[in-house]
Amino acid sequence: MNPSSATQQFVPIEKIRDGIITLKNGELRAILMTNSLNLSLKGQDEQLAILSQFQNFFNSLEFPVQLFIQSRRLNIKPYITLLEEREKEVREDLIKLQIREYNKFIKSFTDNANIMTKHFFVTVPYLAPTTSGGGMFPFGDKKDVMSEENRNFETARMQLEQRLSVVSQGLSRFGVRSQKLNTEEVVELFYKIFNPSEQDHSAPKLTKEMMEK
Repeated sequence: MNPSSATQQFVPIEKIRDGIITLKNGELRAILMTNSLNLSLKGQDEQLAILSQFQNFFNSLEFPVQLFIQSRRLNIKPYITLLEEREKEVREDLIKLQIREYNKFIKSFTDNANIMTKHFFVTVPYLAPTTSGGGMFPFGDKKDVMSEENRNFETARMQLEQRLSVVSQGLSRFGVRSQKLNTEEVVELFYKIFNPSEQDHSAPKLTKEMMEK
C-alpha cells in the first residue's frame, strides 16, 4: 500500500474548495485566523469587561465553534539567507564584518532561546440538513449529479459564510480581528498539523483537480 494512501485514511478531509473544508462525513468547516489580545497590558476592570464580553458572545451562538492555538518554532532561515546575500553584495569590509557578526548573533540567540510563534484560529462548522432526495442519483447522468452536488455545496457554503460573519462581527466587538483562511492557507495549516517535523517546509502546491476531487 502506498504510504501516502495509508496516511490519508486517518485524515477526515474529503476535499477543500474555496477555503471550505468538506469532511468525509459530509460536514463543512471554515477557519478564521485571529489576532491575540494582551490582557496583561490592560487594567483589571478592562480585563473583566473583555472576558465578560467574550463569555457572553460565545454563549449567545446557536452553533458550536472550536478555538485552537498553534505554536511553531520561529523559522529564521529566510532571514539568515537574506543576510548572507546582503553580505555578498556589499563591498565595504567593515559592513561585511558587521553583517557576519550580526548573522552569528541571530543564529546563536534563536538556537538558545527557542523562540516560538503562536497563531490563533476559530473553526466554524456547518452540517447541511438531509433531504429526502439526497443520494438518489446512482444511475443518473454524471453531469446532472455534479450539478446537483454543486448546488448543494453553494447552498451550504452560503449558510456557513453567514456563520462566519456572525463570529467575525462578534469577535470584533472586543478588539479581535479575524480573517477566513483561503484554500492554500487551509492546506498549509493542515500540512503543518499532520507533518510536525516539516515545519521549515511549505505544503506541496496542489492543482485545482487535486483540491476538488
